[in-house]
Amino acid sequence: MDPTQITDLLGDTGGQVLSFLEGLLRRWNLYQIGISLIAFAIALAVGRNLRGRMRNWMRGLEGRPKWQLRWLLAIEKRLILIVWALLLWGTYLVMHEMTWPSRSYLIAILARIVTAWVAVELVVQLVKNRALRRLLRWGLWAYVTLYFFGAVEETAAFLDTMAITFGSFRLSALAVLKALVVTGLLFTFARLISSQTSTQIRRNEDISPSMRELIIKGVQLFLYGAAFFIGLKAVGFDLTGLAVLSGAIGVGLGFGLQKVVSNLVSGVIILLDKSIKPGDVISLGDTFGWINALGARYASITTRDGKEYLIPNEDLITGQVVNWSHTNDFVRLDLYFGTSYGDDPHQVRKIAVEAAQSVDRVLTHKPPVCHIVGFGDSSVDYILRFWITDPTGGLTNVRGNVYLALWDAFKANGISIPFPQREVRVLEGSTLATRQAQQALD
Repeated sequence: MDPTQITDLLGDTGGQVLSFLEGLLRRWNLYQIGISLIAFAIALAVGRNLRGRMRNWMRGLEGRPKWQLRWLLAIEKRLILIVWALLLWGTYLVMHEMTWPSRSYLIAILARIVTAWVAVELVVQLVKNRALRRLLRWGLWAYVTLYFFGAVEETAAFLDTMAITFGSFRLSALAVLKALVVTGLLFTFARLISSQTSTQIRRNEDISPSMRELIIKGVQLFLYGAAFFIGLKAVGFDLTGLAVLSGAIGVGLGFGLQKVVSNLVSGVIILLDKSIKPGDVISLGDTFGWINALGARYASITTRDGKEYLIPNEDLITGQVVNWSHTNDFVRLDLYFGTSYGDDPHQVRKIAVEAAQSVDRVLTHKPPVCHIVGFGDSSVDYILRFWITDPTGGLTNVRGNVYLALWDAFKANGISIPFPQREVRVLEGSTLATRQAQQALD
């Protein structure tokens, strides 16, 4: 569209706006505006009161699902609009019966707009992403406002004039807006379908945990990719040029994002070879914990102290990883201790095994064993070995419980645990001996 057409369109739009404003200055229209403002003031006072009461009521709710709390919070935040809509509809119904319909049509339009705003607020709660939800909320509010004022076509025509042309390709603000709306809706539906599909796949016990994660990632990649390209195609974008451009960009990004690509490929390899899976207990360097989730770029590992480490997938492929539960859940732990030479080693071994078996987490069908490993300077040294099947419950605590059981058992049976003893002797003729002798004479 050339500048002359743009000027004509702006002139026509400005004339319609001026005509609308002149219509508002009529006496009954001013009355309706005043009545609407009074209704808003009342709604503001009543809505704030109701919001306080509803907030106090919501604080006492326990055990409710998150989606219910989100909806209640959305209603609580929009109570002023809800009360205003009710007051406008009530005023409109009364005025419609008592006077001419033309004397209440502005109130009717405003009531429809406010009601649509409330409906939009409730609908957008289906979108969990905060940024996308805010964008969708403002977009729908603008659309319904223009719709009830009958200005959708004029606004669309104005946005269509704001365009950039590249050869035969024309990109307008209207096309971009349509692309954003359609793609946003498709992404929302893709997220809902992906969430439901992921829940069903994770419940399927016939599929291994790593294959579940791989299938979920594949489904998400397919759904979001399809939503993106379908959204662009739906508004008339030529995907041929986009394919050529994306190929050129991909070559450039391939050099700059080597680590990211490496982590992505490593994540796929981990899921395929099943070396680690969610729920496994692993050690990587100084990090010991269990895997919460396997992401496209990193693995989430939670330690016993509540810290969550995000380990890049490449480190899990190239580094030395100890998987405590790779093929089975059995974990053997070793404890070292010593007793004095005066204690019978046969009795010590028997008591140590019985003490370990008395601890809850120690397995009895794989009984503990105790062996002599050496004769020390002041003690006979032993090793006590036992098995557990729940490394996620911690290793230090079960070791501590076994040590405590050994202490109680040795004390009950008179077995002593040697410890270093030091004897200090004061030699005759030393400065300290002379000083002590003088103090004794004084």
